[in-house]
Amino acid sequence: MARRFLTAAAALTAAALVGMNPTTAAASPPGTKDVTAVLFEWNYASVAKECTGTLGPAGYGYVQVSPPAEHIQGSQWWTSYQPVSYKIAGRLGDRTAFQNMVNTCHTAGVKVVVDTVVNHMSAGSGTGTGGSSYTKYDYPGLYSAHDFDDCTAQVSNYSDRWNVQHCELVGLADLDTGEEYVRKTIAGYLNDLLTLGVDGFRIDAAKHIPAGDLADVKSRLTNPSVYWKQEVIYGAGEAVQPSEYTGNGDVQEFRYAYDLKRVFTGEKLAYLTNYGEGWGYLNSSAAGVFVDNHDTERNGSTLNYKNGADYTLANVFMLAWPYGAPDINSGYEWSDADAGPPNGGRVNACWQDGWKCQHAWPEIKSMVAFRNATRGQSVTNWWDNGNNWIAFGRGGKGYVAINHEPGSMTRTYQTSLAAGTYCDVQNNTTVTVNSAGQFTATLGPNTALALYAGKPGC
Repeated sequence: MARRFLTAAAALTAAALVGMNPTTAAASPPGTKDVTAVLFEWNYASVAKECTGTLGPAGYGYVQVSPPAEHIQGSQWWTSYQPVSYKIAGRLGDRTAFQNMVNTCHTAGVKVVVDTVVNHMSAGSGTGTGGSSYTKYDYPGLYSAHDFDDCTAQVSNYSDRWNVQHCELVGLADLDTGEEYVRKTIAGYLNDLLTLGVDGFRIDAAKHIPAGDLADVKSRLTNPSVYWKQEVIYGAGEAVQPSEYTGNGDVQEFRYAYDLKRVFTGEKLAYLTNYGEGWGYLNSSAAGVFVDNHDTERNGSTLNYKNGADYTLANVFMLAWPYGAPDINSGYEWSDADAGPPNGGRVNACWQDGWKCQHAWPEIKSMVAFRNATRGQSVTNWWDNGNNWIAFGRGGKGYVAINHEPGSMTRTYQTSLAAGTYCDVQNNTTVTVNSAGQFTATLGPNTALALYAGKPGC
């Protein structure tokens, strides 16, 4: 969601906004591959290269790219979330680079989701990254003062629906999405992206837009059934709830990420035996899930790359567990939470210049193929030691064990796998399953094991 130059605490509060709808529309991304690599603030030439070199071969179904619209100038990452026009003219690439990226990713078998900012415009005045002049409530040729909501105060009361959906998110000019012209203009922007081959949209700050307004915009698209993922941050007792938005499409389930942090850092993995709807979350078919995203990795509400094995194992669990459609956040190192991307978004190589490339970490990347191979299989053969050592199968298609204990652990596991040899893709070693579906293995502390049908010995 959008952030600007408020204090970290204020920005964090602002980030926790978004909502959903009672009926379920598109259930997870369409297709047989539901994992999205979110290449946060990667420029489009780098995304294209990564689709060919890593995402396609690894089995990622989607790549999510950062907002392409022209935005305010500045080096901070959040400038991308303050659009000043709907031209593709942001720091990450022009229209040609964007089109090339879409075409290249499609050739690699990867679909493209675009992070779209349609709740608001900017907070100031100046000249945008594409040369457009603007003031907070005037964007020549696009919007003028009457296209914005009458409330020009900041959102301040999450128990008041009108305040949340008509006032200004951290001071950003709030579009009046109840207005015909605004709806038509937003739909025009999304339709333009569809002409370039885009396969889906993440709707930033959706909580601040009434679900009915978004439904109206979506109905105007040339492909009204396009994949649609909405940022609606759950807040207990708040006026706007994620469930309101599921009629439009998927909704990001922030509770999933919050609770994973708590479980992996201070509770027991054994508690995860019914993770998902059993914890009161959205229906799996309408939930977008993640371990962290660009906001939460900075505000401390979830795990992030600085959490070491907790973070890695949480991603392994998410990809192994059949709930929701997973996003893998892939960004860059930061000490200043406002800092923009290294090299202006150009990635010369993974793990250089501060680029973390979590989507390519071997422990995470190997689980994408596991997820694809076990799609549609329920959890079977759950086992835990009552603490932080768990194991479970995915029908007869796969089996995972996670040791989050401080020492090595050995046991004989019972699976539903057919007898034979399998590659443990977490450790690149061969495991033999006997005719009773059993195998014995030792797991080091804070490591995992993953076997799946179709991947015999390493």
